[in-house]
Amino acid sequence: MTRFLTILGATGSIGRSTADVVLAHRDELRVEAVVGGRDALALADVARRLGAKFAALADERGGEALRQALSGTGIESGAGQTAVLEAAEREADIVLAAISGTAGLAPTHAALKAGRRIALANKESLVCAGDAFMADARRVGAEIMPVDSEHNALDQALAAGLNRDVEKAIITATGGPFRNAPREQIARADAKEASAHPVWSMGSKINIDSATLMNKGLELIEAHHLFGLEPERLDVLVHPEAIVHGLVQWSDGAITAGLALPDMKVPIANALRENRRLRMELPRLDLAAIGRLSFERPDEGRFPCLSLAKAALRAGGAMPTILNAANEIAVEAYLAGAIGFYDISEIVEKVCSTLSGRQILMPSTVAEALAIDQEARATARRLIPAPVEASKLR
Repeated sequence: MTRFLTILGATGSIGRSTADVVLAHRDELRVEAVVGGRDALALADVARRLGAKFAALADERGGEALRQALSGTGIESGAGQTAVLEAAEREADIVLAAISGTAGLAPTHAALKAGRRIALANKESLVCAGDAFMADARRVGAEIMPVDSEHNALDQALAAGLNRDVEKAIITATGGPFRNAPREQIARADAKEASAHPVWSMGSKINIDSATLMNKGLELIEAHHLFGLEPERLDVLVHPEAIVHGLVQWSDGAITAGLALPDMKVPIANALRENRRLRMELPRLDLAAIGRLSFERPDEGRFPCLSLAKAALRAGGAMPTILNAANEIAVEAYLAGAIGFYDISEIVEKVCSTLSGRQILMPSTVAEALAIDQEARATARRLIPAPVEASKLR
């Protein structure tokens, strides 16, 4: 049976990998709409290759360039947030949500419809508005399927038992580019050094989150909402080989683990499958050739962002929303050269402390979450010590 797919974030790394999966299964998957950020030509190219019916660019300024690039193809186009929401709401069986950051929350939420699957790669939807988002998904009967390699591995591993028998669900981290670096070296690192991820090819913001280990903290918050597991039943292990993506330790002492080569097409194919797995012509995992898998505990002294995220998860309420907003502003400032590496965690900690007494309730709607997000961003901007171009601090 043919299923129709909309891709939010079609020009990013997840979107490009999704296109590869779709092209390998044209008999089963058709593309309804694609959404991109600023690159009109890249979006037009992916729309043509996938045979999309509609293409939407978030940046209004690129609307005319997109229209011209699609001239004669029969593919409709639009630009701006209205067009993005139109794409998210068009008829489709699956919406792959891969717009990075809080910008992906509104269109991902708009995509929630009865009987629809949301293949979720936008972790901010759950970090910023987890309770509200999941409640709305249950209310309309939308299925949430994780795309992140860690959560997809956990989703498969958790199928081996019942949630009540889970002692610990563990996601893994490569440790990033500074896994073995002393604190003094990390403190001097510029954005280029911090972006040099040893395994994955990702966007600049996610690369920095991986270097600070904030990404793993956000993934713990996401796992809490996806799987209904309390903070004390969630953990992180550093695993530099990036072969084991998630592990579940059971009450009888057994462990079920999800293993795969570090290729996002593997979890994407799993998230898009229906009654059977999609066959992918990818290299197979050869454990004998790899020879050894290693694990270690993360050093939260050198990577304090992980501790801050764990604290936000334990605190609950609006604290994860505040944490994420402050981190996005701090990372943008770091990428712009306005602050140092450890200033990211210091700014996040200050914002969380400043707003801790006023934002104690979990946002009950996505609109409430976005309002808290904006307040936290404003607070973080005031802590940036050097002037930064306003457009870089959204």
